Amino acid sequence: MVVKKTMKKRALGRGLDALLADKPTPEVLNQSTKVLISKIKPNRYQPRSHFDEQELQSLTESIRKEGVLMPILLRAQGDEYELIAGERRWRASQAAGLLDIPAVVREVDDLQALELAIIENEQRDDLTAVESARAYKRLIDEFSFTQQQVAESIGVSRVQVSNLIRLLQLPMSIQKMIEQRLLTMGHARPLVGLDANKAEVLARKCIAEQWSARQMEKESKRVLNDHVERSPMPIDADIAALQDELMRTLGLPVALHCKKNGSGELKISYSRAQELDGVLRRLRTAI
Repeated sequence: MVVKKTMKKRALGRGLDALLADKPTPEVLNQSTKVLISKIKPNRYQPRSHFDEQELQSLTESIRKEGVLMPILLRAQGDEYELIAGERRWRASQAAGLLDIPAVVREVDDLQALELAIIENEQRDDLTAVESARAYKRLIDEFSFTQQQVAESIGVSRVQVSNLIRLLQLPMSIQKMIEQRLLTMGHARPLVGLDANKAEVLARKCIAEQWSARQMEKESKRVLNDHVERSPMPIDADIAALQDELMRTLGLPVALHCKKNGSGELKISYSRAQELDGVLRRLRTAI
């Protein structure tokens, strides 16, 4: 199952969009220089957590034969460099045994470093829904972006940003399934808000039985409706009044649960032993 995201082409300015293209322009080639691979650190804002080994191996073989055709993008960090875009080429070049790599060095701030890393991966459809969600959340948490600003920055709709970020409410086990591309956003979105255990059961059944997104939505609604039907009935006015009277009398929080067959449960909460002693004194006095 592959996550598909529609993304508008976004103008990055200062020629940065040309540095994220698949083929280099004459301008990019003129700006590039050879940089020692040992001087390059990975991008701390890289949203991608998994690199396909087979794809890397194929790229490594290509680089051994033809070299690196598209320069990577770096920013200076003291006497070293931090990778901004082109991590697959950098990793494959190391695997191919290269000592240096063509690169363009630009002044890029932290915000641009994160934006460019997201855009590069999403243009190539490399990010899973959860990886995109975490990257968008990082823009919000670290750079005080609103969801609308994230949408404008990356070139997607605000609704898509909102839907992706909601996936982070899912249990980590399900987020892992999305990262492994076993579930799409369409399959995972109906699980948001369900009990964690029930959501995981549905997710595993979805993968095993290869449900469609529509079928997952149907099963999720069934589980949610079943939960609502089994939820306790709202407390009626008489029981609420009796509960309030007990709370005033005992001076402690009281929960009164009554069942249709006439049975029920009275729960008295206390936080200190002295409070329990006070309840016992009142009960003994009443007896």
